[in-house]
Amino acid sequence: MFPRIEKICRKFESEQHLISAERKTILKSVAEAVDSQIDKNGIAKLIYICTHNSRRSHFGQVWAAAAAEFYGMSSKIGVFSGGTEVTALHPNSIKALETMCFQITADAEVRNPRYDVKFGNDLSTICFSKVYEASENPQNDFLALMTCSHADENCPFIPGATERFSLPYEDPKLFDNTKLEDEKYLECALEIGREVCYMMSQSALKEDNA
Repeated sequence: MFPRIEKICRKFESEQHLISAERKTILKSVAEAVDSQIDKNGIAKLIYICTHNSRRSHFGQVWAAAAAEFYGMSSKIGVFSGGTEVTALHPNSIKALETMCFQITADAEVRNPRYDVKFGNDLSTICFSKVYEASENPQNDFLALMTCSHADENCPFIPGATERFSLPYEDPKLFDNTKLEDEKYLECALEIGREVCYMMSQSALKEDNA
């Protein structure tokens, strides 16, 4: 794991007080569902979902992959993302991830390229915009994590999901083309990372006590 990414994960552990009690309750419920999936199937599959699969859902996917590695659970966690429509991983999202020292390369100069997002020399996750029910994602027995209120409200039922959780975040798109653009994208990415690490730590705690 890249030292800078590991350092951020450790910083998240010291910032758990920044997560509200209400959010912690939801995140603990997600951790319990993760544990249940691992007990049942040997692996828990998580799909982070927002409308365009271009910002918040990708932050969730990337940080879930990194947190699983950080907490020694990478062999037991599968991470994915999707949307209700296809766009592309937004350049501002890429910039925020690179600011946090993820290394990103694209496979082609196309409208919706696949990005290899690395958080270690041999550690990465593939990000590109797709609908949540795309063939690249699990079709059943997965946990759906709704990262935006629009997708949350318009998709009250996610076919194939074992459980569905509402975890909306403020849309950094609201700050596109403003002087706060970089700050708000990074703020969103860090908030999601902090909560993902908290959730993963709760699941890892059970693993340690097993």
